[in-house]
Amino acid sequence: MEPVALFLFAFALLINAGTPGPSIAALVSRVISNGWRDIAPFVAAMWLGEVIWLTVAVAGLSALAETFHIAFLMLKYCGVAYLAYLAWKMWHEPVTTEEETLPEGRSGWSMFAAGMALTLGNPKIMVFYLALLPTLIDLSNASMSLWAVVASVTVIVLAGIDIAWVALAHHARKMLKTPRAIKIANRVGATSLGGAAIVIASR
Repeated sequence: MEPVALFLFAFALLINAGTPGPSIAALVSRVISNGWRDIAPFVAAMWLGEVIWLTVAVAGLSALAETFHIAFLMLKYCGVAYLAYLAWKMWHEPVTTEEETLPEGRSGWSMFAAGMALTLGNPKIMVFYLALLPTLIDLSNASMSLWAVVASVTVIVLAGIDIAWVALAHHARKMLKTPRAIKIANRVGATSLGGAAIVIASR
């Protein structure tokens, strides 16, 4: 595989994944409301979900999305429902500046399932791997070594992006010292999550 093609893929993925969208909105809002300590299962599921889409594209199974349209539609609306739930919860979050009264984290499995549903049902991610990836990388002679290299680059790029967003969200959370600031942040986060849910549902 040519280094130039791999660089172009990494750059395109950086732009596609780094641009604020439903996944970033959910991640940032979760960190602002609950902190970063319980976010690992969520981001791990997001990375795994993207590797699954990558695998589907490399294996030449782009028709899978059409064949199992109903299943992917259900996944999409599971992601939408989760975003809507987060938006509702954040909008009604009690305003407090006491760290110990912040909401408790959800179970690791529920966070993992939510991240997976959100990623597998996100049209933006589907289009990138099933439609754009073949234009960036020659998949005519796909092999395990090619998959391993591209998958590794995918995880590295995604990890860099998500860790940066988590750090920014954590810093913003630390600045929320007054009830008014917390309320504004909760309402802004809830609005962004609700908007993300609408965007996904309408595609």
